[in-house]
Amino acid sequence: MRKADVSRTTAETSLSVKIDLDGTGVYDNRTGVGFFDHMLDQIARHAMIDLAVRAEGDLHIDDHHTVEDVGIAFGRALLEALGDKSGIRRYGSCLLVMDEALVRAALDLSGRPFLVWKVNLPAEKIGTFDTELVREFFTAVAMNGRMTLNMASLDGENSHHIAEAAFKAFARALRQAVEPDPRATGIPSTKGTLNT
Repeated sequence: MRKADVSRTTAETSLSVKIDLDGTGVYDNRTGVGFFDHMLDQIARHAMIDLAVRAEGDLHIDDHHTVEDVGIAFGRALLEALGDKSGIRRYGSCLLVMDEALVRAALDLSGRPFLVWKVNLPAEKIGTFDTELVREFFTAVAMNGRMTLNMASLDGENSHHIAEAAFKAFARALRQAVEPDPRATGIPSTKGTLNT
């Protein structure tokens, strides 16, 4: 049962993230931030995980706390759903094109959180969404999901295309990494653990 249900409540946000790693890409995400909901939908669809997010945040200030806190809870839910990580592929990568944009994502469910971010988003906003929040989300996911994540935009001019390509590339890499490896048993590490 590779599922998790994580809730998080602070003075800034109240939210829950439900995840099923063996789902079919079903999504139901409602954060009050339209563009962000659309990106969460992309993660579910392209990672082939079921994902339901509910968030109420201090959107009268801005979207920052909501986006960051969803990233925290998503990372924690992913970590919980993976358990000891026995039998997974562990690594995943994707080179994803969307119109003129090209984004690379590579990740390792290593237990060692690290983010390398070389994604250039030329515009400051996509609609009303601050593009700097894309990095904030992935930072929160990498740190709380305890993964090594390397993302880079290799081409692109339209910030919507680049951001969406980043979310889709991450999702496709995640799909590879969490999939059971039919040739492997046990934890895919010579250390014998991926959780410390």
